[in-house]
Amino acid sequence: MDYTQKRQEMVRIIEEEDVYTSTYTGKGSIDKQILKVMAEIPRHEFVPKLMRFFAYDNGPVHIGNGQTISQPYIVALMTDLISPQPDHKILDIGTGSGYQAAILSRLVRQVYSVEIVESLAIEAIARLQGLKYENIEIKVGDGALGWEEHCPYDGIIVAAATPTIPSNLIEQLKPGGKLVLPLGISTKVQELVVIEKKENGEGELRHILPVVFVPLISKYEDIVD
Repeated sequence: MDYTQKRQEMVRIIEEEDVYTSTYTGKGSIDKQILKVMAEIPRHEFVPKLMRFFAYDNGPVHIGNGQTISQPYIVALMTDLISPQPDHKILDIGTGSGYQAAILSRLVRQVYSVEIVESLAIEAIARLQGLKYENIEIKVGDGALGWEEHCPYDGIIVAAATPTIPSNLIEQLKPGGKLVLPLGISTKVQELVVIEKKENGEGELRHILPVVFVPLISKYEDIVD
């Protein structure tokens, strides 16, 4: 299979969907550097071998343990919404297969990623090391708690839906930093939102568009219903 051509087609579809959803997002086109990175990173390496035929489709792909690798357009959009810069330090909640972390690693200085499913975290570490991604650190843990040791972060991406905005994640953001996550507990009622932390520590919320994500797994009842 010609994966290079598949990636180019994937990026073309992302650009089309970006135009289609612009009335929801209220933004211009996704940053070209993000699309360039997505055209280079081998997404097929981040899905199970039996699912590689579907790796570049514009939809989520199951990776086991009830988890998925997100739709390419949504990966691109969420990445764009945190406005990544080369000197940034980013927190990625819900490592999954490691694809989102891989995208971020090509755009920022350092990526820290948290995955609650130990087997997925172990596989992601081995995969990313094998593919020579050196500025990503992964730990097994409860994503609702963030990763306090390395905060504050310039941006945080959460690849799972929560009924409320985890206060720990707001606290671990730098002023001016952005948190992007799907908000809602039902797969039928979720909204991708951006929260920008102000100098006074409060977050300013902006709704982006309807989405469907798996729920964030957490032992904290005030985070996950």
